Amino acid sequence: MATFDDALAYLKGENIRITPQRIAILEFLTEVPTHPTAEEVYRAIEEKFPGISVATVYNNLKLFTEIGFLREMNYGSSSSRYDFAITPHYHVICQKCGKVSDFFYPRLDDVEMAAERLTDYQIQSHRLEIYGLCPTCKNITE
Repeated sequence: MATFDDALAYLKGENIRITPQRIAILEFLTEVPTHPTAEEVYRAIEEKFPGISVATVYNNLKLFTEIGFLREMNYGSSSSRYDFAITPHYHVICQKCGKVSDFFYPRLDDVEMAAERLTDYQIQSHRLEIYGLCPTCKNITE
């Protein structure tokens, strides 16, 4: 999926009910430049939808992930973060505050091919994470 409109058209094409809450969650995910947790999504839309539950948010995030236009990113024991996956990219994660930033780099297809040759696995995908301190946390420690 590339945009909110593309995602909405896909949902309609699959005969998935389009609710105001679902639209609000989808709008937030496509507009926010960060990688929010389910709790952050909930907090962002609860004012507009006071009756919405955290379970509704989780259920919709799960649906969007299963459909394939949202990627769940789980980093250890912390809460999962969600990425409205538009193009292949990688992530840099702050070890202090947990901020996740995208960076684009040519796909590492040669690494997948090498892993396949060396292990005899049938490689289907890969994920690259780089850890460090974000500019804000770096400036606090200096």
